[in-house]
Amino acid sequence: MPDIQLLGIQVGTARPLRAGHRKVSSAIGKTAVDGPLLAGPLGLAGDMQADLAVHGGPDKAVYAYPAAHYAFWRQQRLDHGASLFDETLPHGFVGENLSIDGLLEDAAFIGDELHFPQCTLRITAPREPCFKFNAVMGFSQAAKAMVQSGRCGFYLAVTRPGPIAAGETARLVTGPRRTSVALAFAASMARRSL
Repeated sequence: MPDIQLLGIQVGTARPLRAGHRKVSSAIGKTAVDGPLLAGPLGLAGDMQADLAVHGGPDKAVYAYPAAHYAFWRQQRLDHGASLFDETLPHGFVGENLSIDGLLEDAAFIGDELHFPQCTLRITAPREPCFKFNAVMGFSQAAKAMVQSGRCGFYLAVTRPGPIAAGETARLVTGPRRTSVALAFAASMARRSL
């Protein structure tokens, strides 16, 4: 299995977010961090989650997103008038803590582990989009586009706490390999639409 490259590491704090006619608290806005950060049982040092019912906790401590999907979102924003220019989206734009290269949802399985030099993260679940994702992406069909495309990324539990930094490489250690993130996401979205 190829190594996974950590291209960027991002954290955020809860801030007001305008979503349609509502104003809600959200920590989806993540900004890049230089240097190593401690990954602990509840996430990265300095990172917050505003709605602990759906984000955060030991099983959703860290959110990873394949950077390969950014071209898709750049085009989606252009197609829906959410962007006037073909702009490069910064790491963290989708709300992820870790921007990665080398692992997509169909090859990532629940229970697989990412072994970084000083910490280990276990894949636990796909990310499920909500109305806040639409607000950040700038068009009302963004969550639907995530569902249809399967470009969801995945949550991670911290099984070996320690520092982690952009530029590091992780080795994928496979788990039971029963359910891929892609399959878990499709099944979850099918249940939600019933």
